[in-house]
Amino acid sequence: MNLNKNKEAKFDLIALGRACIDLNAVEYNRPMEETMTFSKYVGGSPANIAIGTSKLGLKAGFIGKIPDDQHGNFIKSYMENLGIDTSGMVKDTEDRKVGLAFTEIKSPEECSILMYRENVADLYLEPSEVSEAYIKQAKLLLISGTALAQSPSREAVIKAVQLARENGVFVAFELDYRPYTWKSEEETAVYYSLIAAQSDIVIGTRDEYDMMEGKKGTNQETVDNLFKHHAELVVIKRGSEGSNAYTKDGQIYQAGIYKTNVLKTFGAGDSYASAFLYALFQEKDIETALKYGSASASIVVSKHSSSDAMPTVAEIEALIGA
Repeated sequence: MNLNKNKEAKFDLIALGRACIDLNAVEYNRPMEETMTFSKYVGGSPANIAIGTSKLGLKAGFIGKIPDDQHGNFIKSYMENLGIDTSGMVKDTEDRKVGLAFTEIKSPEECSILMYRENVADLYLEPSEVSEAYIKQAKLLLISGTALAQSPSREAVIKAVQLARENGVFVAFELDYRPYTWKSEEETAVYYSLIAAQSDIVIGTRDEYDMMEGKKGTNQETVDNLFKHHAELVVIKRGSEGSNAYTKDGQIYQAGIYKTNVLKTFGAGDSYASAFLYALFQEKDIETALKYGSASASIVVSKHSSSDAMPTVAEIEALIGA
């Protein structure tokens, strides 16, 4: 798969979905009830992936809806300062608010996230606010699964994917399942399956694929089903056991994890996707791309934030010994 086939594209990738605020506990090793101070960061899976790929040197854009307030201004300026194009970002006009994620760091093994997702701006992105002219400028469109959880964002995603397919833009689907956003597991399975069938690259954990399929499945069942459609590359992450990648021509690749001093468990998936996609854009082989993803994830879980902690190429290559 040559992600660079469109040499004229302005952007390597455009991410679509939520951009929100992470409030990470400053005080470690205590429950949230006893935590008094938090640090503010930009958060949200697609925003984090845009940030991660931009820090690695790719040209990234973003499509999403943010509140017309101080939090929205913070998100927009933070992303712009990293070189991310925000011309696809829309300000909400109905006084909706930003999504908030409070994180609890009891121990490296025991972390949790308390989400505030009622009436959040990102889930009100309208199909009319998705521009074909903008999507046509990308080599790849990255979709985050949470953006499918509610209308009208759901329809905006479907439109964006259709436009990408019509214009020869690759589609990558990061499953990004967050149960608190969905009404039912059946609804999740329907819309995840719909977008996965239209995607060239699908990335998720084994549990997320089980949610999409509505059953406990095997990796082989998953890839056999996805390869009946558009998918060319499927990545299945297995936590501490590493990750596997499967290609449509029957090749299987795997990579382990990199040992690090783990501080928290969140942020790993976004950093993994960022570095994995970066390596593909650099035309690295798939096994190397898996290593980049694993190394990036290890770096982020050793640090306090998700977005701010996204590593540089030098940090990743130092860890993998490249």
